Amino acid sequence: MKNYRTDQLRNVGLFGHGGAGKTSLAEAMLFDAGAITRLGKVDEGNTTSDFDPDEVRRRISINLSVVPVEWNGFKLNVLDTPGYADFVGEVKEAVRVADGALFLVDAVAGVEIGTGLTWGYADEQQLPRLVLVNKIERENADFYRAVDSLQSAFGSKCMPIQIPIGSQSSFDGIVDLIKMKAYTGPKSQEGPVPGDLEGQARSLREKLIESVAETDDALITKYLEGEELSEPEIRKALQAGTAAGQLVPIVVGSALTNRAVTAVMDAIVEFLPSPVVRGAIQATNPQTQKEESVEPATTSPLAALVFKTMADPYVGKLTYFRVYSGAMSSDSHVWNSTKAREERVGQLFIMRGKTQEPVQMLEAGDIGAVAKLAETNTGDTLCAKEHLLVLASINFPQPLFSAAIQPKTKVDMDKLGPALARIVEEDPTLSVHRDPDTAETILSGIGESHIDVSVEKMRRKFGVDVKTDLPRVSFKETITAPAKAEYKHKKQTGGHGQYGHVFLDLEPLPRGSGFEFVDKVVGGSVPKNYIPAVEKGVNEALTEGVVAGYPVVDVRVTLYDGSYHPVDSSEMAFKLASSQAFKKGTSAAKPVLLEPIMTLRITVPENFTGDVIGDLNTKRARVQGMTPEGGVSVIDAQAPLAEVRRYATDLRSLTQGRGTFTMEFSHYEEVPAHAAQQVIAEAKAAKEQD
Repeated sequence: MKNYRTDQLRNVGLFGHGGAGKTSLAEAMLFDAGAITRLGKVDEGNTTSDFDPDEVRRRISINLSVVPVEWNGFKLNVLDTPGYADFVGEVKEAVRVADGALFLVDAVAGVEIGTGLTWGYADEQQLPRLVLVNKIERENADFYRAVDSLQSAFGSKCMPIQIPIGSQSSFDGIVDLIKMKAYTGPKSQEGPVPGDLEGQARSLREKLIESVAETDDALITKYLEGEELSEPEIRKALQAGTAAGQLVPIVVGSALTNRAVTAVMDAIVEFLPSPVVRGAIQATNPQTQKEESVEPATTSPLAALVFKTMADPYVGKLTYFRVYSGAMSSDSHVWNSTKAREERVGQLFIMRGKTQEPVQMLEAGDIGAVAKLAETNTGDTLCAKEHLLVLASINFPQPLFSAAIQPKTKVDMDKLGPALARIVEEDPTLSVHRDPDTAETILSGIGESHIDVSVEKMRRKFGVDVKTDLPRVSFKETITAPAKAEYKHKKQTGGHGQYGHVFLDLEPLPRGSGFEFVDKVVGGSVPKNYIPAVEKGVNEALTEGVVAGYPVVDVRVTLYDGSYHPVDSSEMAFKLASSQAFKKGTSAAKPVLLEPIMTLRITVPENFTGDVIGDLNTKRARVQGMTPEGGVSVIDAQAPLAEVRRYATDLRSLTQGRGTFTMEFSHYEEVPAHAAQQVIAEAKAAKEQD
């Protein structure tokens, strides 16, 4: 692949709801550009960008894929993203490094959930965008209905610059409203606008010109004075309006049948900005902590952002990056300013799906990959050591769904740690931790499918088989009343016997206080050297309460008396005596079960508020407040963890995927009697199984 100047590059992300045709469009672009000789299909599992075995099997995109397309002297770095909500991390990576967005909307369904969510991500990065009304060949497809849904969702700035000739099975091409020419047939042959479409085309062109003129003072004056705007004037204003986010041009086509795809590529080149048009980037100098403005030019100091990491069991780590300024060369050294480490760069590649094409250099604005960087991870900045720069990282969402994972065999146990480390390195929306209370390894992600895919990836890539289950809830026990307890441990077995005798005072403490041990022995009834053994015995007894065998918390234990034997007493005897005394005292101190309570903040469209609150009421939740914010409701609630372990799945089904939430631990609270009985029964059954 030849070298392209920064102004010849277009970094464009393909976004939209799952099944809108993003992967099919990328495939058609490659085919029309001559990069591939056979048009792959998602249903056949042979597309360039969906190469992962999981993607082939599930028939959906799971990973962000980079597909460079050479078109009419320009290079389009096409970023094909997943449409399924569980893989939002991949979408965030693409949004961060794209200069423009192409949204695909199904001509039958119009704007869907995924369209709205990803549109919001594009807003965060202020990405200029185009819309392709795709699947116009399908039964019940309606271009004008899709345009209406776009305008009602995102405003009148969404303006068609093309209309379809025919629809559904009779779709045969497009009318370009700027040129007022028709392009029909598989080869997009130019011709006059069909007579039956001329009136509609002129009316829509007039609306387009009016919208374009409104973005420029000189043009609006000319337009209002009744002068005709020239084609170059319209194009120039449309480019500027799109780059500024004032206009969103709408095109139409069929990715699956590869009709009007060349016109889509022409629109990307003409209306989406190059890195040069997007302008200078902001970076921070880590030494001075001051912001610097860096031009996207090869002569500028090097600044490259790592936006994706792929773990490969054979070639090691593959690092995807975008060069924002300067240039990066093969066989060179760069500085990782995020980690303050030097990295040796080997052979640089341009990725096309899974194929790697070696290149000597990548200029400002371009996207490439390199293997085997030792320290570098997703979100890191690579720069020159003599001019340190740090670029803004990627804002990934927090994990929402957790699963306890257990290796199936001893061999899997040995490989589990390294495999988890690699998989989390590859996907920053995953996290792993060990729960000290339940001794489980917890893998957290965006949703159930995300966890399933990650588990399958561990098996396939690293040969680690694991079972998954919902994490156990770390219940605790405490006491609600003071109690006194005495226990004498006395054994005579010939020779030295065992003797330890203690009096304990147990008191409940405020929630979250933990455990306190107090020594109030006077007169040496328990010798000083045995008091640590008493504390140790109580500590050991704390690990298993008398209600359901869960750890005991929020209790003060005071040793106030006892007795000893000059020969038979020992540390072990006092440890056993205090352990038994504690259990005896706990039973008398009205013990109860405690459960973790989580704080939830749920954001849902207003029309789902009632359903969500109704569902929370079935989960023993307490709604603490509700704030309307521009079409959405923010619900603050607290709920027991036992009831919301699958909340990511529940909320998605309740709100058709439109709801989002955050969840964090708040405090422990007493379990209501009816729920406590069930927990005790389950704990008893688990003990019997063991």
